[in-house]
Amino acid sequence: MERKNIWTTYSEQQLQELDSINEKYKACLDAGKTERECVEISIRMAEKAGYRNLKDVQAAGESLKAGDKVYAVNMDKMIALFRIGSEPVSAGMNILGAHIDSPRIDVKQNPLYENEGFSYLDTHYYGGIKKYQWVAQPLALHGVIVKKDGTVEKVCIGEDASDPVFVITDLLVHLAQEQLEKKASKVIEGEKLDLLIGNCPLADMAEDKKDTVKANVLRLLKEKYNMDEEDFYSAELEIVPAGKARDCGIDRSMILSYGQDDRVCAFTSLFAMLDVEEAKKTGCCLLVDKEEIGSVGATGMHSRFFENTVAELIAMTEGESELKVRRALAGSKMLSSDVSAAYDPMFAEAFEKRSSAFFANGITFNKFTGSRGKSGSNDANAEYIAALRKAMDDAEVAYQFAELGRVDLGGGGTIAYIMANYGMEVIDSGVAVLNMHAPYEVSSKADVYEAVKGYRAFLKM
Repeated sequence: MERKNIWTTYSEQQLQELDSINEKYKACLDAGKTERECVEISIRMAEKAGYRNLKDVQAAGESLKAGDKVYAVNMDKMIALFRIGSEPVSAGMNILGAHIDSPRIDVKQNPLYENEGFSYLDTHYYGGIKKYQWVAQPLALHGVIVKKDGTVEKVCIGEDASDPVFVITDLLVHLAQEQLEKKASKVIEGEKLDLLIGNCPLADMAEDKKDTVKANVLRLLKEKYNMDEEDFYSAELEIVPAGKARDCGIDRSMILSYGQDDRVCAFTSLFAMLDVEEAKKTGCCLLVDKEEIGSVGATGMHSRFFENTVAELIAMTEGESELKVRRALAGSKMLSSDVSAAYDPMFAEAFEKRSSAFFANGITFNKFTGSRGKSGSNDANAEYIAALRKAMDDAEVAYQFAELGRVDLGGGGTIAYIMANYGMEVIDSGVAVLNMHAPYEVSSKADVYEAVKGYRAFLKM
């Protein structure tokens, strides 16, 4: 099938809309570098668009009817937005599902220590990363500190121009002969990813005292966050690249940013959800946590949060019925909105060109994911794909079909197979990116635009 770079197909009006969507997308990337921050942004945008917290609607004793818009939040790291359609919820929904966690480095629960006049935070990496990519670059610290009395202190250090940044050090090249002979997976070990955070001792401590640099760090934390060392036990602190999303290329056709896997699909799904006002089917935008480590835990897709929330919707629209909940889930259609690997000519040997996703060729559909013999994959039905093709063509959405690299080389997975367990129709769809799982990933602005158009078309099916 002939591939076509879609930049030359846009009218002036379309280019203006493309620009507007991508500027909004970059702002969301800057403000949402953690799951909690993404949920905050989603709530703020949803409420501005007329969505109400489902708990508030329930507390008021109200029912739900066609056109009503509600959202539900799980532990501040997972959110589901619903716009009630003209058909019963039990007839099935159109679901956009994406994840809002990204590969990163997490701070441990006993992290603060001093070593030879330097103070560090001990860390544990999260998700699949090339560890050597995270050294010798500016890093920021995001998250929350929760005190024993329940108060929550938000942490964000390294993003403002006046903030300090942090770094994970690397060995200078002059002494790195042995290091450079190691396999890439061993060049930087996980235990070497500790974050350098201080070098200045506490001024009024006696010279014979130990850990004076650590003591100074604790003093600063106490001043800024009223934080004691024990408060690390109940803190969630994430280390991410510092800095804003930037236009990439002299033609400004691309975006370079941290966290585009999978926030490029999460935010475009959210934009589409907030744009679509009327549809027969109940629309849903589901943004989940923990996909990068297997979709486990209370905020991952394996949790019962979504199923329980659908049960609440059924009770508020059609009366309590376990059977109707099962019908709603089995009768739904879903786009598992996740990124695909963009063809990179610098590493052409890793791809099968005919089955690769290309920049500026539109939204990407992956009939299957998994690895090698499709292991661990949802494999979408041909009938569902045909219906999607028609919906995309009718809405003049540019799209392509691809798979993740050469057959025997590797692979990947998404939340698709989990939702398919309900018996619903599911396919992976999203934006192709370069540098997937690196500190900085690259997307095409044209593909971001087509993703929003495609997700709008799907919600109206």
